Amino acid sequence: MRDWVASNYAERLRALWSEEDPDVGGIEIVVQPPARPTPKPGAGAPLIGGATETRGDAAVNGAAMGKVCEVAASAPAGIMPRGSAAGGEAASESAARDGISAPLDPRFTFDNFVVGKPNELAYAAARRVAEAPIAPFNPLFLYGGVGLGKTHLMHAIGLHIKKQSPERRIIYLSAEKFMYQFVRALRTKDTMAFKEQFRSVDVLMIDDVQFIGGREATQEEFFHTFNALVDQNRQVIISADKSPSDLEGVEERMRSRLGWGLVADIHPTTYELRLGILQAKAEQSSTDIPVKVLEFLAHKITSNVRELEGALNRIMAHATLVGRPITLETTQEVLHDLLRANDRRVTIEEIQKRVSAHFNVRIADMHSARRARAVARPRQVAMYLSKQLTSRSLPEIGRKFGGRDHTTVMHAVRKVEELKATDSSFAEDVELLRRMLEA
Repeated sequence: MRDWVASNYAERLRALWSEEDPDVGGIEIVVQPPARPTPKPGAGAPLIGGATETRGDAAVNGAAMGKVCEVAASAPAGIMPRGSAAGGEAASESAARDGISAPLDPRFTFDNFVVGKPNELAYAAARRVAEAPIAPFNPLFLYGGVGLGKTHLMHAIGLHIKKQSPERRIIYLSAEKFMYQFVRALRTKDTMAFKEQFRSVDVLMIDDVQFIGGREATQEEFFHTFNALVDQNRQVIISADKSPSDLEGVEERMRSRLGWGLVADIHPTTYELRLGILQAKAEQSSTDIPVKVLEFLAHKITSNVRELEGALNRIMAHATLVGRPITLETTQEVLHDLLRANDRRVTIEEIQKRVSAHFNVRIADMHSARRARAVARPRQVAMYLSKQLTSRSLPEIGRKFGGRDHTTVMHAVRKVEELKATDSSFAEDVELLRRMLEA
């Protein structure tokens, strides 16, 4: 905008100003933050900006930043443009005073975290980081699907460190908030204070780091902040919904750094773990919940822990407010919408389509007689997932794959299980496909 105004109106502005003050020989157009919130554009007002971020320090959203064009020429004494240096210094001091770390939820402790096979590695790693005086592995990268406990573990780490070593400085925030703080520092021209604030902490925890994908300037700053902290042996803890190697829109050097320490996957919950979570939650409440109801919920709601706990809260609230006892019938009545959503059945055709796209083979290859490994392996994976995710019998599954015998399906299931045990990359592929199909 500054360049456009300068090229189209600079000479006209200089001429008009010179009529008022002949001493003005030229003008300079500068971009500064507004002194007050920019009003929403009304009828006929131009809407400036659209992109959230591009490359370079000056790359920020024109609308969100509220950029304004000022004529800051050799103006007569007493004329001061809006957003002057004095205002910028006050804004910088205010930003420094504001706390940037998100509050830690006291409910999310290690004691309240139910451990099972899907999350035992992540739990043990988080506990080790929280208890160690120096970083045992840096960074600790936790990843998994929505509502599986990543944020719970990060809060638990922060709370434990605060209790054990109150003098240690901790910053916990989301990747989105990190980006916001960085953009605000650019706007107020106070990036040095931003760097000092983040690079002087003892523990930095960034949640949902996948959201910096495609934000090149933010990635650049995060990369240097990350390196500065690791070089000083300060602990960095990061969470995401994918492993470092699968993060989209993230530079290769950043993915490499994120996988430098310990990468711990939190797998989808098993029936036993879901039941344990419900039992722990029920014990914390004063509501009497029949075991059959807990078992029913653990069996029916498999998407994530957050939804599972929400369902339990709903039936407890219903019992408390309406005064009806919790039974299997009332549970089905109260949660009818949620149960219907979770009852969505995965079809074999859907599995074949998803697996074909993932392994870049034709859907027709799922039914063909071709035995080349590039085709046979995806077909075996599709058979395995059909056995795991549908209620179809082995002969029915075989018929869907070109009229194959049920023994072929059994062989495919055994083969995939063997490969999962010996090839971690293959196991991740199968697990990713399962998650996408269950989502």
